[in-house]
Amino acid sequence: MQKENIRKGDTVRAITGKERGKEGTVLRVFSAKQTVYVERLNLQKKAMKPSQSHPKGGIVEREGSLQLSNVMIVCRSCNRPTRIGKKMLPDGKKLRICKRCGDALDKEA
Repeated sequence: MQKENIRKGDTVRAITGKERGKEGTVLRVFSAKQTVYVERLNLQKKAMKPSQSHPKGGIVEREGSLQLSNVMIVCRSCNRPTRIGKKMLPDGKKLRICKRCGDALDKEA
């Protein structure tokens, strides 16, 4: 199992498949399966029985999973899909950086 560079809350763009060119926010990442769920991408219809959470039941749209290799993180400063680099800070923490512009991708930085 490989450590992934894409995290929950990142903005990503689909680079292949039927959703190519669309952007969304990462909802969940499954590193064991190498998949990611992105808000409003790869929508699938599911028939739901009536329950307490869905009293009427019916057909519900949900996000389906995408392969991690099919999405790229979008840099906030240059607003383009980019590869991710790593930079060590003096206090020993690692920082994700944009390979295009060199700006930090992490929100706390």
